[in-house]
Amino acid sequence: MRLRFLTASLLAFAMLPAASAAPPPSRTVVFQGGRVLDGSGGAPLENAAVVVRDGRIVSVGPADKAKVPKGAEIIDFAGKTLLPGLISDHSHVGQTVGATVGSQNYTRENIERQLRQFAAYGVTTVTALGMNRPLFNEVRKEAHADTFTGADLFGAGQGIGVPEGGPPQAMTNNAPDQIFRPSTEEEARVAVRTLAKNRVDLVKVWVDSFLGKVPKMKPDIYQAVIDESHKQGLRVAAHIHDLEDARAMVAAGVDIIAHGVRDQPVDAAFIQAMKKRGVWYVPTLELDEATVVYADLPRLVDDPVLAPALSPELRAQFQDAAWRKKTLEDPKADEARHALSTNQTNLKALYDAGVKVGFGTDSGATPLRIPGYAEHRELKLMVIAGLTPVQALAVATGNAADLLKLKDRGRIAPGRRADLLLVEGDPATDITAVDRIASVWRQGRQVAGPLTAPAPQP
Repeated sequence: MRLRFLTASLLAFAMLPAASAAPPPSRTVVFQGGRVLDGSGGAPLENAAVVVRDGRIVSVGPADKAKVPKGAEIIDFAGKTLLPGLISDHSHVGQTVGATVGSQNYTRENIERQLRQFAAYGVTTVTALGMNRPLFNEVRKEAHADTFTGADLFGAGQGIGVPEGGPPQAMTNNAPDQIFRPSTEEEARVAVRTLAKNRVDLVKVWVDSFLGKVPKMKPDIYQAVIDESHKQGLRVAAHIHDLEDARAMVAAGVDIIAHGVRDQPVDAAFIQAMKKRGVWYVPTLELDEATVVYADLPRLVDDPVLAPALSPELRAQFQDAAWRKKTLEDPKADEARHALSTNQTNLKALYDAGVKVGFGTDSGATPLRIPGYAEHRELKLMVIAGLTPVQALAVATGNAADLLKLKDRGRIAPGRRADLLLVEGDPATDITAVDRIASVWRQGRQVAGPLTAPAPQP
């Protein structure tokens, strides 16, 4: 019965309306009577009204002063909270199916399924930060269409790694067309120019040694990548783990640190350099938590918030006592716990100091980093790190849009896209309220919700 339930759950995402099936936005919707968190980090607006017309927000204000257009659809959201759709600055698409990872999974069908899964969890914009095949250019264009019912898609194309190094082939099982691996400065510049020709949104570099297991990217290579990217009008996001590499990348002119510093506490000099250069920081707390949490907390397998995204293969793995034992005995378990704790401490220090913080999880890079669910875990981990729920949600909406330089989303304000997440309760005081999704809207059209698994089939 459970297998049927979970298979039906996965099919629910696959059977959501195809891009061509949804009608274009051509109506007015008024959300009336509930709470609005606008993505700015400010206090919630109670008893609010939000008017949406043709996919854009027209007005936001007190419900008793709202001008409701004749013929508008009225949605009474008393007792609920309306947020901007969540935005991921660091995810991946097309890498995983079930418990597998590799190039065989990079298909249009799988990417679209994952984008619909993101949307079901209220993540309405996704940045695929590297490891993309040439198909990405087509799918990204299709995902930008008004009629697409999954998350909107941005990304870094293939990204640039190291020969015999990061991202490790043994971990990713990628095809040659998913990563550029230059060994000379000129090869690095050619790779960047190729990415620019394909109009990528960002350039991704993997520079670290993956805890000493693979060669690092040499400074002349990453310096050439950064220099050429800036010449091409592109910003660079760097995969790092240690403070040493983060320092080097900031000094080299990188624009985004794409993972948190996880080996030791950040110091005042690093914080000052980040602020002076305006470098963005994406902590990806969930990356390390996912390594061990399903073995540490086996009860999570029955989390109703996870159920709609949990494949039968992963459920079987999480319920396997031998898998849990092996995971917990692996040295990677303690490494992950230390990395998470250090990352959370550093996030709080950087945020409090005024460093620009974006939102991401590395979801979709491995089977354990589950699209959509990972973003909900990330919000909770940010609050545990010491951010308030309002601060964490502002990072995941307004800040995340600012990192991507997207001025059309991320906040509930006139003129912005009506990419919206409606939840039961008050996430400003209880971050778990984001789990209680009532509906998800993309450009004024409902594309998902509530977040529930389908009933078991008889």
